Amino acid sequence: MLTLDSIYKASHVLKEVIRTTDLIRAPKINPDAEVYLKTENLQVTGSFKVRGAYYKISQLTPEEREKGVIACSAGNHAQGVALAATKAGIKSLICLPDGAPISKVEATKGYGADICLVPGVYDDAYNKALQLRDEKGYTFIHPFDDENVIAGQGTIGLEILDQLPDMDAVVVPIGGGGLISGVAFAIKSLNPKIKVYGVQAAGAPSMANSVHDGKIERLASVSTLADGIAVKEPGVHTFEYCQKYVDEIVTVNEDEISCAILSLIEQQKLIAEGAGAVSVAAVMFNKIPVKGKKVVCLVSGGNIDVTILNRVIRRGLVKSGRASLLTIELLDKPGQLQGVASVIAGLGGNVTAVHYEYADANENVIGCFLRIQLETRNFEHLQQIRDALTEKGYKIVN
Repeated sequence: MLTLDSIYKASHVLKEVIRTTDLIRAPKINPDAEVYLKTENLQVTGSFKVRGAYYKISQLTPEEREKGVIACSAGNHAQGVALAATKAGIKSLICLPDGAPISKVEATKGYGADICLVPGVYDDAYNKALQLRDEKGYTFIHPFDDENVIAGQGTIGLEILDQLPDMDAVVVPIGGGGLISGVAFAIKSLNPKIKVYGVQAAGAPSMANSVHDGKIERLASVSTLADGIAVKEPGVHTFEYCQKYVDEIVTVNEDEISCAILSLIEQQKLIAEGAGAVSVAAVMFNKIPVKGKKVVCLVSGGNIDVTILNRVIRRGLVKSGRASLLTIELLDKPGQLQGVASVIAGLGGNVTAVHYEYADANENVIGCFLRIQLETRNFEHLQQIRDALTEKGYKIVN
């Protein structure tokens, strides 16, 4: 059973392996609120997951330690279990979805674990891990639906209360619900007035749907760049804790997540993975009532796959009006490109790519299309450029 004492005990045990992550002010995330970031993306292994994994493993019996442990994960829990097991001199086997980022797979190997890649998503890896547990006698370290794991994650709530005791709210990412269960239990037990908000990706709203409908529900599929919270079904324990201690659960879409990742990079010099950035996205886009409030966003992890980071940044630029594509219909005659470029340059826009093509057979025989990629300051700046081009007689197709 989860108790405040178990969370304090976990906090004492974890002092030997984790760092107390900084709480930093982030004034540009939402100008209407006093926003702080709890930087678990800077934790050992790059994620909060090491807290729950390490505490759970510290509570194993000698017999359990001798047989070793097994876990399943999209990546971050895997690294936490691998590190904890290696430090304890215990064998660990990790089942990961075969689509897990290569960087996370290699990092898990680097912490000393054996790897079993399983076709499918997290839930498929989970079923494989249970099968191997039964066959080999391993102890299964659940990524979220275990009260020792939840207690370990709850130590973050204690830290935030120490760092900012007068906060009004904390915003926490939700996948299976282990993180928010621990944080919400700790905070609500010590100060029930503090609001606890959960955030899920719109493409994986398993806990949001379950709490809304009052029963655990399983999604047919999940799809989100926030792979760390792409969970089809919440846990039994975590569902109950979310029902009891979480004030509201909201969702954010892929564009909003991308924009949050970009903002953290540019404004705070922090790298966050999709799952870690959903709390920031919720505050940026006013998904929760934060105006005039002192709010903590829990940035849960920073292990983003660098191969997709460029695409995420590009998406964030488009979402914030910083990058766009204009298609302009022209007559094929000298000076047209120069005229368009002079308008854009005169208003401070930056052309990054140009593509020129003739109109098809059903359109003006001397017509052409000019496709221009450009960088702008924001949507207002982009609209100024569009208006100026229209005033000069250029026809913008899109």
